[in-house]
Amino acid sequence: MLKYRLSALAILIIGALVGWYVYDSQVSGSRPFRLGLDLSGGTQLLYKADTSAIAQADQEESLNALRETIERRVNLFGVAEPIVQREKGSSVAGEGEERLIIELPGVTDANKAIEMIGQTPTLEFRMQKEIVEVGVGEGAPTDPIDMFEPAILTGRNITRAELQFGQGGLANEPAVVVHFDSEGTKIFAETTKAGVGRTFGIFLDGVPISTPVIREEIPDGTAVISGSFTAESARELVRNLNFGALPVPIELVQTQTVSGTLGGEAVKDGVLAGLWGFAAVALFMILWYRVPGLLAILALTLYVVLSLALFKVVPVTLTAAGIAAFILSIGMAVDANVLIFARMREELAKGKTPDEAIQDGFARAWLSIRDSNISSIITAIILFWFGTSIIKGFALVFGLGVIL
Repeated sequence: MLKYRLSALAILIIGALVGWYVYDSQVSGSRPFRLGLDLSGGTQLLYKADTSAIAQADQEESLNALRETIERRVNLFGVAEPIVQREKGSSVAGEGEERLIIELPGVTDANKAIEMIGQTPTLEFRMQKEIVEVGVGEGAPTDPIDMFEPAILTGRNITRAELQFGQGGLANEPAVVVHFDSEGTKIFAETTKAGVGRTFGIFLDGVPISTPVIREEIPDGTAVISGSFTAESARELVRNLNFGALPVPIELVQTQTVSGTLGGEAVKDGVLAGLWGFAAVALFMILWYRVPGLLAILALTLYVVLSLALFKVVPVTLTAAGIAAFILSIGMAVDANVLIFARMREELAKGKTPDEAIQDGFARAWLSIRDSNISSIITAIILFWFGTSIIKGFALVFGLGVIL
């Protein structure tokens, strides 16, 4: 029994240290819990998408790619739970213009929210018009982009960008090498084959950064962007393109700070529900299993402390659905104890010693515990993979709880 007592003592010490971390970080504010938009409010941004340069047949796909790219930028690990959704303006407000609504939980500084979206580059590849009407006076083109045809390739066709030196003829000249996806490779090969001798413009946010002349067909889906780059600006472009180049230009139309739809009252009710649920489980375990039940409650307390610490470290954004998942996981966490204790009673009734009863009881209960938890983890993965932002929050907290 000595090894069990030493193990329990070590676990309690770890639990105490983790509990102090949770308490201290919350009181000091160094790493507070992150609350979702429904509990703490946040910032809402309204963007207008410019689809004028995109063919009608490709607009739907491009707008969906835009939404996914921005969601990926503000939520790389899927735990910040932003709400990114498309909206079509009325004919009166914007003649059917496409809009993007972005809600960022816990962000009350609009400037910070805009910074989170970032100045993502809009990269376009355009062929120069065969006949450019120069004109004079009012007829003269004022924008270089008017001398080029609509974009045939955009940032959404890029799979990877990398920084290289010496691509533009000079040994130390930085250049950005972009690799296209299968669709972009096919379009790029056909374009360069048919446009030998013509100027091919590469535009970043509507500004030409390179206008090379096509010398030959480029079938491998690789383009080199060179020009007046410094090493730092080229590195920044590579980072932004890999981080998520926007397939459609967007313009910020409106920002507003929104209050929590449920607010502090929901947080208070959720905490109370968790405490009452924990107390009910503790009372049942102590009355029914006595000393083993008390040990189970100590283990359950450790589980709660470790879960809260994990929520801070990841960090997990807690919504009302997430709090519900956490309370549910507390109830499920004690299932293993119930199964083990029931098997231990059976082994003790057979006349086995406490050491033997613990080992055999755990061995007999383990298969049921394992299968139950695996099925719960699979459910959490499916919910997280296919669910919306709220469902993802529930699945993430539930899945982490089961694993822990």
